[in-house]
Amino acid sequence: MVFSKDNMTGIILALLSSVFIGASFIIKKKGLRRAAVVSGVRAGVGGYSYLLEPLWWIGMVTMIVGEIANFVAYAFAPAVLVTPLGALSIIVSAVLAQIVLKEKLHPLGILGCVMCIAGSIVIVIHAPQEHAISSVKEIWYMATQKAFLLYVGSVLVLVFILVFYFAPQCGHSNVLVFTGICSLMGSLSVMSVKALGTSLKLTVEGKNQLMYPETWFFMFVVAVCVVTQMNYLNKALDTFNTAVVSPIYYVMFTTLTIVASVIMFKDWDGQNVGSIISGICGFIVVLSGTILLHVTKDMERSSSFRGTSYTPLSPTLSTRLYNTNGESLKHEEEGGSSSEEVDSRRQELQV
Repeated sequence: MVFSKDNMTGIILALLSSVFIGASFIIKKKGLRRAAVVSGVRAGVGGYSYLLEPLWWIGMVTMIVGEIANFVAYAFAPAVLVTPLGALSIIVSAVLAQIVLKEKLHPLGILGCVMCIAGSIVIVIHAPQEHAISSVKEIWYMATQKAFLLYVGSVLVLVFILVFYFAPQCGHSNVLVFTGICSLMGSLSVMSVKALGTSLKLTVEGKNQLMYPETWFFMFVVAVCVVTQMNYLNKALDTFNTAVVSPIYYVMFTTLTIVASVIMFKDWDGQNVGSIISGICGFIVVLSGTILLHVTKDMERSSSFRGTSYTPLSPTLSTRLYNTNGESLKHEEEGGSSSEEVDSRRQELQV
């Protein structure tokens, strides 16, 4: 693929965005942990005390900076080129999770990260050229096509089902529920961000698009989708391991976004079969890497007990020592006990 000046600008902004967003996952989760310790109510079960936690707001600002860079990137390059570069945030969050949150990543999980990056590179290389857009009216025409309206309707139905049925039933045991809501709404927000970004770019170039109500409608959709994503992303991060949430969210979000972009902007029109197949293969590689990361989460957890023989803990005590992510709970969070003290308690239980 021949990269134009606009495409290169979009790629650089997308890479910077991924670094900021990847770091924000870790900072926000650290803030969520602190807030849970202080209030005793986690965000995953409906707590909102994290809104009073400065560290969470630092993570939020970091994410906003990344999202702004991402927003501007969509104004310069097509969604099928910008979105896959979000794979870098997986690597950033996974590495920082090991350093800051002490969330161990299995060696095969590292391979999964590499696969995600490799698949994204394939997608970028075979990304199509974007069609020039001259007015927000043109984007509105694309958004009101029957095919895209059917996609929007399907997304909204799925979101309602996930929110009102599956979230109460298995939201805290199945990582796909919260991340699914984020991803579905994210695909709509990206289409609106692309429309809004293009409108602002045209306005800066001297073609005022702010006079059209369609521009303001797209802005409203962006706001609604982003608020929904933020809420359920907080729940996902607080409930599950960051190294698992990040890649799964990336794959689902990227896949749905590119599907939406292909339907709305006709990105694959004019593409040869070889390029389309290569792009699909890139997705398969990324998906395989994500599955590998998900599987190795439990492998790492079980390996931490390997080589130690002791009587299994009772369900009640086990629940107190470990949460669903395999992380030490309040005894460590509150600073009242170190990891060595927890180990000594286990040894005492063996006697």
